[in-house]
Amino acid sequence: MVTVTLLGTAATMPLPDRALTAALVSWGGHSLLLDCGEGTQAAAVKAGVSLSKLEAICLTHYHGDHVFGLPGLLQTIGCQGRTAPLLLTGPKGLESFWSVMRVLAGPLPYPVVLADAGEQPLWFEGGAELSAIPTRHRVPSQGYAFYLPRAGRFDPEKARALGVPMQEWKRLQKGEAVEALGRTVQPQEVCGPARRGIRVVFSGDTAPCPALEAAARDADLLVCDATYAEEEQAGEAAKYGHSTFSQSAGLAARAGARRLWLAHYSPRIKEPEEFLPLARAICPAAECGFDGKAVTLHFEEA
Repeated sequence: MVTVTLLGTAATMPLPDRALTAALVSWGGHSLLLDCGEGTQAAAVKAGVSLSKLEAICLTHYHGDHVFGLPGLLQTIGCQGRTAPLLLTGPKGLESFWSVMRVLAGPLPYPVVLADAGEQPLWFEGGAELSAIPTRHRVPSQGYAFYLPRAGRFDPEKARALGVPMQEWKRLQKGEAVEALGRTVQPQEVCGPARRGIRVVFSGDTAPCPALEAAARDADLLVCDATYAEEEQAGEAAKYGHSTFSQSAGLAARAGARRLWLAHYSPRIKEPEEFLPLARAICPAAECGFDGKAVTLHFEEA
């Protein structure tokens, strides 16, 4: 299963009840952070989640409302005793960006490893995969697609017939090969075809674009830019590389996303729910995101 928690849903500036953009994706005792706006640490405390053992921090672009929480967070998890490496990924310009953040964060008791999720996916525990999605903003930007695979159904009888000890079954179910009776047993020998996994897509700041729509195909959850509420603002949205409620809903509907969370609201949007009917008229699965909103997505049963 995968849990997604919105820590901040504001664009440009924080509001008393709306922190700047950040979201946490958690699975099997592991987690990664998507964007890190100012106040992300306080938002995490309010949401009841921990950021101390992150596998990675994934930035969509380097505008301040998405990254100004990073130096403080890096310091804090260092003070909490972290020594394990932390991955940091982002679009073009990551090295230059990190040269500045390193100075602001000061000495850290753990290494920060720069990683490019655009060249090839990043892999995490449990086979989790993170891929970058090229998006359409005013500066180099990317969204992210997170995928947690699910192995085929395990057949105990086949494992017994091949002489695999029961204590090794879990490794086969995790996709690892094991030794039994003097030979190597591969997972596919005792497991059926791979089953549908869980897919979460996070757009970051973007105007609607084909790459995001393709990545959101049949996604379990799409968290999408909805900076502008009304369709009359589509021209302004395009100018600044953002989306309206209706545009995000249209993209989700075309992609067949199973659930859409609207997020990254302009400060002019005081009550997002007031405009939700604009999105639901196009995509009935649309919901308004809010700080602290969370969902646990489970593997689909046949």
